[in-house]
Amino acid sequence: MTDDLDRSPIRILGTESPVYRQVPLARMTTLRVGGPAQWYVTPRHLDDLHAAVSWANSEGFPITLLGAGSNLLIGDKGVPGLVVCTRYLRETTFAEDGRVRVAAGVPLPKLAWQIADRGWSGFEWAVGIPGTVGGAVVMNAGAHRNCTADVVERVEVLSPGGSLETLSSGDLQYSYRHSVLQGSDRTVVSATFTLEVGDDPQQVKTRTETHLKQRHASQPYHRPSCGSVFRNPTPQAAGWLIEQSGLKGYSVGGACVAREHANFILNCGQASADDVVSVIRHVRQTVFDRWNVWLEPEVKFLGEFSRSLEDLW
Repeated sequence: MTDDLDRSPIRILGTESPVYRQVPLARMTTLRVGGPAQWYVTPRHLDDLHAAVSWANSEGFPITLLGAGSNLLIGDKGVPGLVVCTRYLRETTFAEDGRVRVAAGVPLPKLAWQIADRGWSGFEWAVGIPGTVGGAVVMNAGAHRNCTADVVERVEVLSPGGSLETLSSGDLQYSYRHSVLQGSDRTVVSATFTLEVGDDPQQVKTRTETHLKQRHASQPYHRPSCGSVFRNPTPQAAGWLIEQSGLKGYSVGGACVAREHANFILNCGQASADDVVSVIRHVRQTVFDRWNVWLEPEVKFLGEFSRSLEDLW
């Protein structure tokens, strides 16, 4: 374990994964900001996840899921209760009919390349998204005019009581960057995707590589960020509205609007969550004053912040 973890973890009965106190979360997010988890566990098997959820419920702790830490802003005061990091739940099973069952912690880029190597198509769009399967299912992640809802067949979730439930794609009530699991107390365990079989693997890999290059060419990767901050309204995209409002480069503390893509807020050096929130507030107000459009945050807010977030919505 790293030096910043409590050296006296509490071990949960029936699990190999210890629970640690006051674990810094900033390093576990792509934006690199945020306070500590009150309690933290990294289950590596489904039994570990069951045990962790049961322990948290018995203690009356709220449960927060953390995957790859993208599309996420954690408050400077940290996250109360138990933070369950799912990034080590990585079992992947390929069938012969184009179906693949994937654990919640599998990174989307890794899965995209595995699927491409088999010559299966339909997942090329996910190669540049720095998230996990669990997060993609909950948020209906997407890119290049495709999204998770296009390929997901069913999802296994763990209820607070510890029972497993299978939800179909229809049950998830997908819409733009939304599913019924957002704000739910159910934990995504795995997802089954259905892909197209029979394509030339080299052609699929070429398309996958093209998507990755397009993403790298159009978005800033030189500094930490949480990805796109705002949902795209219509008819103009959020980035266009922000850029046309003259906000590229606008900064508060260590947080600034990216010059490469205005819908990204970068950690330009020791940014705090409050810095990022201040930039979000200013961007929303400025765009509204000029265009009469309230931008809705796409980034998910977790934990406790110094100020109320109510005026962001």
